Amino acid sequence: MSGSGAPSMTVDASQARVAIVASSWHTTVMDGLISGAQRSLADAQVTAIEIVYVPGSFELPIVAQAYARAGYDAVIALGVIIRGGTPHFEYVSAAATDGLARVALDTGVPIGFGLLTCDNEQQALDRAGLADSHEDKGREAVEAALATWSLLRDVP
Repeated sequence: MSGSGAPSMTVDASQARVAIVASSWHTTVMDGLISGAQRSLADAQVTAIEIVYVPGSFELPIVAQAYARAGYDAVIALGVIIRGGTPHFEYVSAAATDGLARVALDTGVPIGFGLLTCDNEQQALDRAGLADSHEDKGREAVEAALATWSLLRDVP
């Protein structure tokens, strides 16, 4: 989900246990993403919430996997990687993205993808769900994960 036209997918998830796994880099952006995720979880009536911080975005998949395997119904992965002058951006972005997809497929637990991969800090701020942001990717990550969780509960 991106930009204008993003659907709102609030579900009643009052029985769900949700973990937010958040990177420790770029505090202002991360504070916005986490706040957006928390607002969305409150709207969905989720009360069983665990928030855990990891060193960086590269560590998101392994910790998300641990929470998925521990019985959480959904895991929200939040992070931000800002392009620099070296190939580091591509490697970390690809590893974190591929790892989070693998966690979802291997565990069957929805992973809310709230990993921003941006060319500059302004792009990240514009997506962080702050008062002057254009988008709220923390909220969108929760909505997608909970909508997926709701759909998976009905699979025979």
